[in-house]
Amino acid sequence: MVRSGRAMVRLFFFVLVGCAEWSATLAGAQGQGLSSKGTDNPTTRDAGLVAWQQVYSVLTHPRCINCHTATNYPQQGDDRHRHLVNVVRGTEDKGVPGLNCATCHQGANADSTGVPGAPNWHLAPLSMKWQDLNDKILSSAEVCRSITDRSKNHNLDGTGLLKHHAEEPLVRWAFQPGHSRDGTARALPPLTHDEFVAATRTWVEAGTPCPQKR
Repeated sequence: MVRSGRAMVRLFFFVLVGCAEWSATLAGAQGQGLSSKGTDNPTTRDAGLVAWQQVYSVLTHPRCINCHTATNYPQQGDDRHRHLVNVVRGTEDKGVPGLNCATCHQGANADSTGVPGAPNWHLAPLSMKWQDLNDKILSSAEVCRSITDRSKNHNLDGTGLLKHHAEEPLVRWAFQPGHSRDGTARALPPLTHDEFVAATRTWVEAGTPCPQKR
């Protein structure tokens, strides 16, 4: 019985020491800013912010921002001039009766005429404008806050944003924009679509961090 009692004491001691070591390890991890999702890890946040800047470089390229306007009309070309023939936004961002987007923009590029196309061609809603009324592109922080605001982005969380960037036909069009009327290829965004999706994934996995307001 005495020997058994000593064994129980030793076992209790080892369990107690093990618990103390585990608690110390956990406290150290928390002190370094780690969490189950990694979103509080400074390194992860920094990587997310770097990835966001890559995403931002695409969102504010003419292939994207020409439709993410603050104006009552879409823009065209690398110089982002006003759309020809007085095209306007309309109440549903798809033009007006008799001159809606689908009148000219079909489900694919028409390189013979220089008219770009993709399914459901339309302007982005004003809640997703990435320029001001003076045609100045919004800052990285402003665009980031806009795109992550679920009251403005059709209630998309990080997973939804990643899916949108990966699968939305109008997003994918930006990386295969076809040719202009004169036959020249339209300029491409600074990333490929695969790189854009990878950057979005890194940003989402980091918790969709946004730069500080400037």
